[in-house]
Order: sequence, then C-alpha cells, then structure tokens
Amino acid sequence: MPDEPQGKGHPTPKRKDAEAARKQSLKIPADPKAAKRAMRERDRIARAEQREAMMRGEESALPARDRGPVRRFVRDWVDSRRLVSEYFLPLVLVILVLTLVPQPQIRFFASISWYAIMVLMILTLVFIAMRLKSALVAKWPEKADRKGAVFYGVMRALQIRRLRVPLPRVKAGGEPVAAKGK
Repeated sequence: MPDEPQGKGHPTPKRKDAEAARKQSLKIPADPKAAKRAMRERDRIARAEQREAMMRGEESALPARDRGPVRRFVRDWVDSRRLVSEYFLPLVLVILVLTLVPQPQIRFFASISWYAIMVLMILTLVFIAMRLKSALVAKWPEKADRKGAVFYGVMRALQIRRLRVPLPRVKAGGEPVAAKGK
C-alpha cells in the first residue's frame, strides 16, 4: 500500500539533543528571586490550564469526587432539570435582608418566609433524591457503583446553575449546551 504514510514524519532526535532540550526546559535562573518568580509563573500557568480543563469537564482534570460515568450521569440528570432548589441561596439572601428591616410586618413576613422556604427545600430535595435514586438503580443495579451519588446529586441541585463546577453539559430541558468559542 504505497498511499499510506510511513513513520512519524520526522527523524528521532539524537540523545544529546533530546537531553539538551529537556535540560533547557528545566533550566532555572541563578538569581533566587528570579527563580521564585519563574516558578510562580509556571505554577500559575499550570493551575490556569488545569482549571480550564476542569471547567470543560475533562475527566482527567476533574477531582476524584467528580470522576466516573455515575457522577457524569448524576450531573447531567440534575442539570437537565429546572429545580426550585437552585434559587435557595438567592432567596435566603433576600429573606436575610428582609429580617433586617425595622418594620415589624416585614420582619414577620420574613420569619414566616424563612420557615416556608426551609420546608419547601426539604420536600424538594427529598423528591430529587427519590427520583435520582430510582434512575440510578435502573441504570446501575450494583449498589457499590452508585455509592454517594444521590448525595452528590442533591448537593449539585442546591448550587446556583451558573456556579456549578464542572459546568453543565446540558440545558434545563435536556438539550446539550453549545460549546463556548473563544
């Protein structure tokens, strides 16, 4: 088959050249302050690349708690729904501000709202946990495979959608999110 390309397209570098290139990349300045500056800059760039990969949802860049097909399924399951629990933190903030208003009627309303929102959140999270557990059992019948996944899903459901890490891959309603171009 003469049409297929052979080899890798370039010659293997000589050992001396490869070692020199490796040493050059590791070369640090003799001045201690400059060396620290260079190290900080390298670390900053590495952290930025790691964070970008994590925000994109690359499996290798995710922390151990977010890795695996079960966790990906849970993230997609939670992200594909518009949940009341997403608005918990902003509502609590509004209620907190209302409790600081000096008028007794508004403070009473805020106190009642506080209890109402807590009951609503508990009911919502129990409902989410039950539905998520049944979806997980249907897909992964082995209990060891889905260990901690329901709690993971409930905690993700409590987060404001825009602040979730890794970013949602699906929109509320189930359609995939379009990739953001730079």
